[in-house]
Amino acid sequence: FFFFSLTQKGLHCIPLQSHLKSQMASLIANNDVVDLAATKLAHLKTNEIKTNDKDDEDFRTYDQETTPARVIEHYRLMRSKQTVTFYDRMAEKYRFDPGTGEGRRQMTIEEAFAELESYVDASDPDLDLPNKIHLLQTAEGIRKAGHPEWLQLTGLLHDMGKIMFLWGNGEDGQDGYDPKGHQWALGGDTFVVGCQIPSDAVVFPEFNELNPDMHDEKFNSKFGCYKANCGLDNLKMAWGHDEYMYRMLVANKCLIPKEGLDMIRYHSCYPWHDKGAYKHLTTAEDEETLEWVKLFNQFDLYTKDEDNVIEVDELWGYYVGLIEKYGLGGKLWW
Repeated sequence: FFFFSLTQKGLHCIPLQSHLKSQMASLIANNDVVDLAATKLAHLKTNEIKTNDKDDEDFRTYDQETTPARVIEHYRLMRSKQTVTFYDRMAEKYRFDPGTGEGRRQMTIEEAFAELESYVDASDPDLDLPNKIHLLQTAEGIRKAGHPEWLQLTGLLHDMGKIMFLWGNGEDGQDGYDPKGHQWALGGDTFVVGCQIPSDAVVFPEFNELNPDMHDEKFNSKFGCYKANCGLDNLKMAWGHDEYMYRMLVANKCLIPKEGLDMIRYHSCYPWHDKGAYKHLTTAEDEETLEWVKLFNQFDLYTKDEDNVIEVDELWGYYVGLIEKYGLGGKLWW
């Protein structure tokens, strides 16, 4: 079973992920596969996406002088504690049963949003709004740009992995109850663990030397524990909401196409999709993934706006329809 995807080189077919094969046919009649090909990867002009008057250079400003102290501390802890060992421990803690998909707790998407109501991202210098508002801002930006429904739903769900704070604690960088709590394993720019951290591609590179793996010869070289061009899906990113949410959606057998799942899984890896790092580890096929993530990132970044009013009650009914259409209605495992 294949679907068609538009790349810079034209239209080609890609094998579906195994968990989608048995359910994808129901979407074909609704033109979602056609929408995959119709979605343009050519980037929109930034000023067509922005919901405020900020200049491009005013987004994602990270320096010791102007960045809030809470954000600087977030990245200091993140860089010093995100290691291969930590990733493996979190992957086990947040595993889903490969047969049943069983996780820690069953909730609907709406119930999960209610749990996230008071969570504010300590790593984000651009926004101090509840995550539900940011997620709806992202989804609405994608919708208004005319992109297909699966991409709109991707925008709505992309940060929901921060729900990990329900089972986390400050020691593991997952304290979402305290606005000043440690959240270095919930949000923030991710990087590949298990190899040299690229100083020219991460924010606050002065913190790289704090990472224990950078003093271990198994991990501190250019390739570290990886083989050349092993592929994006074989890399371990600093653990956070991206990887958790990707795994959660796969475990619950959602119908979002691979492009959307990849957007969720890799949207925080700015060293890769914004600075061009890790080309020695990625493949030619990953270049298409890169274009999709870049497309998504514009909406994730440029719709963040405290004056971008979102009428949650008016919009929610529309997104409930998308949630159900893509196999995420009812109780899900988290």
